[in-house]
Amino acid sequence: MNGAPGRRAVETRLPSLRKELDAAFCVVNGENAADGRGLTPKLAEKLLASGADVVTLGNHAWARRELLPYLSETDRVIRPANLSRHAPGRPLAVQPAADGTPVAVLQLLGSLYLEVAGGPWEFVDELVEEAHSLADVVLVDFHGEATSEKVAMARWLDGRVTAVFGTHTHVQTNDARVLPGGTAAITDAGMTGPHDSVIGVKAELAIQRMRTGVPVRFETAEGDVRIEGVLVECGADGRATACEAIRVPVE
Repeated sequence: MNGAPGRRAVETRLPSLRKELDAAFCVVNGENAADGRGLTPKLAEKLLASGADVVTLGNHAWARRELLPYLSETDRVIRPANLSRHAPGRPLAVQPAADGTPVAVLQLLGSLYLEVAGGPWEFVDELVEEAHSLADVVLVDFHGEATSEKVAMARWLDGRVTAVFGTHTHVQTNDARVLPGGTAAITDAGMTGPHDSVIGVKAELAIQRMRTGVPVRFETAEGDVRIEGVLVECGADGRATACEAIRVPVE
């Protein structure tokens, strides 16, 4: 999600949307919740209170230093596994779905065009094995810049996890699908926030920076707010049976 408009959309609309979609479990990527960059403990608690079962982060995990001690304590907000192993926080969370079924959520950061302590391929197999020791339903947030890397990760994990959701680019892709092995996948789940913008930023500011090369302080846009994401159906064995991109306007 992006900034205050994205937060307001989640706080006001997510509870009813979960009922409408009969969604037993909800993961929210919250790494841009605090003015478009980072997350704070207060905002994390608001997202959880609004209906998120687990909140994931991304490459802006350390943008708000007040989050660091919170990450050492919470078991519902996770950060990418391939950030430094000495950093606070955990890359894996297990929480019950509405019917009590345990659901494991893990996160990795793509290595193409992003700074990581280690490549995701060095971590993913061990992390997935750990997740499966705790739950049959396993969801992966792969936070990456490159489409190719996200697609490759989904194919690598096909048949071993329930779903691989790409995040980070703020642009929802048109490839929601269930792979042959029973893993749901989408290259990018999209952005909850203002779409009358340049990926959440006021368009004129983003364009000014691109045209001139001069640093500009970005501000979050306001118009055309939507909740975007993906709805996955799966069996008790964790195999996905359906995968649908979701886009809901929010006034």
